[in-house]
Amino acid sequence: MEQIIDKLSALVENACKSKENIFGYGIWSHHIKPMIPLGQRLAEEYGADKEIVTIAILLHDLASIEDEKNYKDHHSIGAKRAEEILTAYKHPQDRIEMIKSCILNHRSSVNNNKNSKEEICVADADAIIHLTEIASLFYAAYKEMHKTIEEGQEWIKGKLEKDYKKLSERSKEKYKEEIETIIKLLEQ
Repeated sequence: MEQIIDKLSALVENACKSKENIFGYGIWSHHIKPMIPLGQRLAEEYGADKEIVTIAILLHDLASIEDEKNYKDHHSIGAKRAEEILTAYKHPQDRIEMIKSCILNHRSSVNNNKNSKEEICVADADAIIHLTEIASLFYAAYKEMHKTIEEGQEWIKGKLEKDYKKLSERSKEKYKEEIETIIKLLEQ
């Protein structure tokens, strides 16, 4: 497991370092990389496959990192890209299919049902990381997207509300107070 994780980590981190990556290196350092231990903890809680969760986390945003034109459909393009990469590494096809499902169903703006524990873990980690790495949302809103203060507040608030809606019931209960507190602060 560690060998493929190391290879994929290097691949994704290098993509994040690229000048073509509109999100900047922070998508690695403040989104994907800290999602890994979070996703692994969720996998333990849910009894999910840690390798599937970890690989899906590493690859879930790769399509939009590699090409900003993919952002709108990065979940579906990313699932295909994951299959290409993992097939080249001779990863088992049944596991590739599970990883693809996690990537397809990770987004809060696309209301797909989560059909496995692994899909729940990846989607929850993707939402929760915005709480634990809240500064990255502010950076994205103001530095990367050049929003006004009011526009940034609304964008961050909307992002957190969408994230909350996609959380599993267990995570909704666990993070409800934190999300409500941040949203109240943004409304002031």
